[in-house]
Amino acid sequence: MPKSSFFTGQPVFNQLLSLIPRSMVNELSRKYQADRYCKRFRSYDHLVTMLYSTFHRCSSLREVISGMQASSQRLRHLGLNAIPRRSTLADANERRNSAFFEDLYHGIYQRYYGGLPDSLKGKKLSEKLFIIDSSIVSLFSAVMQSTGSFGLNGKKKGGIKAHMLVRAKDSLPCFVRLTEGKQSDSKFMGGLLLPTGSIVVMDKGYRNYQQLIEWTKDRVSWVSRLHGRSVYKIKSSRPLTESQTNLGVRYDYHVDLGNPKSTNPVQEARLIHYQDKQTGRLFEFITNNFTYAPATIAHIYKQRWQIELLFKRIKQNFQLHYFLGDNQNAIQIQLWSALIADLLLKIVKDKADKRRRWSMANLAGLVRLHLGTYINLFYFLAEPDKALLNYSDPVDKLQLSLFPQQNRGA
Repeated sequence: MPKSSFFTGQPVFNQLLSLIPRSMVNELSRKYQADRYCKRFRSYDHLVTMLYSTFHRCSSLREVISGMQASSQRLRHLGLNAIPRRSTLADANERRNSAFFEDLYHGIYQRYYGGLPDSLKGKKLSEKLFIIDSSIVSLFSAVMQSTGSFGLNGKKKGGIKAHMLVRAKDSLPCFVRLTEGKQSDSKFMGGLLLPTGSIVVMDKGYRNYQQLIEWTKDRVSWVSRLHGRSVYKIKSSRPLTESQTNLGVRYDYHVDLGNPKSTNPVQEARLIHYQDKQTGRLFEFITNNFTYAPATIAHIYKQRWQIELLFKRIKQNFQLHYFLGDNQNAIQIQLWSALIADLLLKIVKDKADKRRRWSMANLAGLVRLHLGTYINLFYFLAEPDKALLNYSDPVDKLQLSLFPQQNRGA
């Protein structure tokens, strides 16, 4: 096959897929019997098709299949024997267990960013920080119930909620759970295993006193805002230095958090009143950490905004307004595919940032435009203009021209 000087032999899409070990895909296929009763459209083919749809922001089954048919010559390098029909893809989204994609995401994350250690003592603050939050993706179908009021027609849109535990230093969710939109945030706290010495930040909606007590026993620090219905009793006032007062700290109390009349034990905590100097807004932070300065606690809670940027990044870079199926399994598969695609781009970004920094939005746009381009991805990200200067498509060289090129000077 004729090649350009920068032809790597594989399109950009295949280079992204090479980050996913085939052994991991095969192992999960056997675990969930994902290929049972499947003659042609196996789990790996399903994964490739859904990632193709995700990167290209496809909004319908017809758009996915027709797009793959138009670039069928380039898809041969991906290991696809045949392009599926719309009915085949729809059936696979409904029947193949979404847990296959869920475990695949967590497996890829652990491979490139490592699992959580048993202890984080002695680490820097940025390495110990974890963020908990959730985001709802609205659905036009009521297949998954969501929060909010009913409309004038007596109907309410559905919603799928993504509960995430994000490690701040990676800006990636290390643990994700997908539920109906009506699912309470506090129930997500019980399934988390945090390392000793870690710090977890969450909004005031995560009000589960029993779990907070368990984290305190495991020597896990937590920082949150005080809920309006929280019951507490002030035991003493902690002294403030002049520098802390100048930074905006108004009070620092030692409190007993919880209702003493309830069956749950009372949690000793700190209640910090902090006023933002720029906006003048007053915040009430609650934490079990008695070591850090009050202004440091306020700074830690401010880092929670990272997860909001993560939600914005995923929703802007990938198509999550229209879904390829109207059943719960298909919706979850499409959302897991978006998370896997974001994870692959983050892996590429971290490797490419050694030579040139890219924003995730620009990286997602370039990859979408050059998904079928036969060029070395990392060389292209390092020198995008130079890499495409003398680029020629090897697939086009195989196509014979119907009309011979005429000499313009003749």
